[in-house]
Amino acid sequence: MTFAQNNSKKLNSLVLGGGCFWCIEAAFEDAIGVHSVVSGFSGGDVKNPAYREVTTGRTNHAEVCQIDYDPSVITLDNLLEIFFLVHDPTTLNRQGYDVGTHYRSIIFYNNAEEQKQILSIIEKYNKDYFDNSIVTEVKKFEAFYVAEDYHQEYFKLNQNQPYCQAVIAPKLQKAREKLSKYY
Repeated sequence: MTFAQNNSKKLNSLVLGGGCFWCIEAAFEDAIGVHSVVSGFSGGDVKNPAYREVTTGRTNHAEVCQIDYDPSVITLDNLLEIFFLVHDPTTLNRQGYDVGTHYRSIIFYNNAEEQKQILSIIEKYNKDYFDNSIVTEVKKFEAFYVAEDYHQEYFKLNQNQPYCQAVIAPKLQKAREKLSKYY
């Protein structure tokens, strides 16, 4: 696993993409046990891509967030519960009006044990929660590239922006109501 040090605690790192990274970032940045959420890109072929390149679809990167969390407080299962609530993992390369491969649903694993756990959770959610099949890509983590500064903490800094009001705020409200134990 990928680990970081913070206040003498070992943190795990998870990289997730579920459409626009602004939505994923907002859903996780206030979750109990999450120490940081950074918006960026992963899963593609180009090193250090810029947002304008990723949105063309030619880099093969997805908009993702790197989430550093304390596994003694919030588990991988808990994080994926939030993840599957705040986006639709049954739509291929889209979330609502956001369309393109860079908006795909994707989970990056760090090792075989984590991959097995993620696939098991997806199987459970496929059976119990969704009418259509989950199309979330599960891929070995290779690299994460931080997005430009204006993408970081986007919802917190732009709550009155129409996209934030219409798209992000309802997802965040839903997560906080249904999964209040994590906030």
